[in-house]
Amino acid sequence: MTAITSAEWTALLLSAKVACGAVATVALPGVLLGWLLARKNFYGKVLVELLVYAPLVMPPVVTGYLLLVLCGRNGPVGGWLSRAFGWQLIFTWQGAALAAAVMALPLMVRSVRLAIELVDRRLEEAASVLGYSPLRVFLHITVPLARSGIFAGLLLAFARSLGEFGATITFAGNIQGVTQTLPLAIYSALQMPGGEAAAARLSILSFLLSLTALGFSEWLARRTKSGRFANASRG
Repeated sequence: MTAITSAEWTALLLSAKVACGAVATVALPGVLLGWLLARKNFYGKVLVELLVYAPLVMPPVVTGYLLLVLCGRNGPVGGWLSRAFGWQLIFTWQGAALAAAVMALPLMVRSVRLAIELVDRRLEEAASVLGYSPLRVFLHITVPLARSGIFAGLLLAFARSLGEFGATITFAGNIQGVTQTLPLAIYSALQMPGGEAAAARLSILSFLLSLTALGFSEWLARRTKSGRFANASRG
C-alpha cells in the first residue's frame, strides 16, 4: 500500500476539523437537552424526544435536505444569516460541521440523559436544602457527577461526525479541500478507475479514528456505571 497523499491528508485534517466543530456545536444543547429529558416532565416532552432522536431513524439524505431548506441561501435561517452577517453555511466546512452536529446530537443527548438519570436525586435535593439555586445545583452537583457520561457523549458525537456522509454531501457538497471529509473522499475514490488503493487507505484511517473515539467513549460509560454502583453500595 502506497503512502498517504497530500489530498488524503487534507481530507483527514478536514474530517477532524469538521468533527471538532460538530462537537463544539452539540456540547451545550446536548447537555441541556439531556438534563431536560432526564429531570423534567412537561407537556410536549414526547414531541421533543421525537425531534431530538429523529436523525437516528431518518435517512441522512432527508436530514441534509431539511438543512438545505432551512439553512440554504433562500431558507429562513440561511437567508437571515446571509443578510444580517454575510454568513453562508451551504458548501462550506461550517455547513459540513452543522450537518454532522445534527446527526450526532441524538447520541450526545442519549449519553447525557442516561448519565444524569444515574445521578442520585437525593444529592441534588440536599444541595437545594442547603440553599443552592437550581443553576448552582446543576453546575456544581449534577454536571460533575455526570461528567463521565458527558465526555462519553462528546466522544460518541466526534466518532459519529467522522463517519457522516449523507447529510453532509446533501447540504455541504463534496468539494475537495473545502467539504470533502474522509467518507466523501472514500466515495470519490471509488468513483475513479484505480481508486481502490486510495479508498482502502482512507477506510483504514477512518476505521482507526472512529474505533479510538468509540473505545474511549465506552471506557467512560463503564466508569459512569461503576461509579453509580459504588455510590449505591455506600448508600
